[in-house]
Amino acid sequence: EVQLQASGGGLVQAGGSLRLSCAASGFTSGYSRIGWLRQAPGKEREGVSCINSSDGKTYYSGSVKGRATISSDNANNTVYLLMDSLKPEDTAVYYCAVDLLGRGACDWYGMDYWGKGTQVTVSS
Repeated sequence: EVQLQASGGGLVQAGGSLRLSCAASGFTSGYSRIGWLRQAPGKEREGVSCINSSDGKTYYSGSVKGRATISSDNANNTVYLLMDSLKPEDTAVYYCAVDLLGRGACDWYGMDYWGKGTQVTVSS
């Protein structure tokens, strides 16, 4: 069974940091890309950051570039997202997602599997 288990969300003050983790399991043939998407209340889903499994190439959305760092532990099929200088507009449900073949963009529709999400709330 394919699973993406995200953790690390919570309540943090503006300017603070947070590290999200996602453990992927059940992908018997591996995956090409893994990353994070988010959806804020009343807003469109947004691709936040992705990382390629093969070469470690990363993508960051303009809204988090310079404040976020994605990394992966391929041996343990775990991906991390460290976010610094958090802003209230970063408040959202963050989803871990996988793109099996690497053909899509780092956005909701470019992914093949999505986890249940973890809530991040940034207070001002």
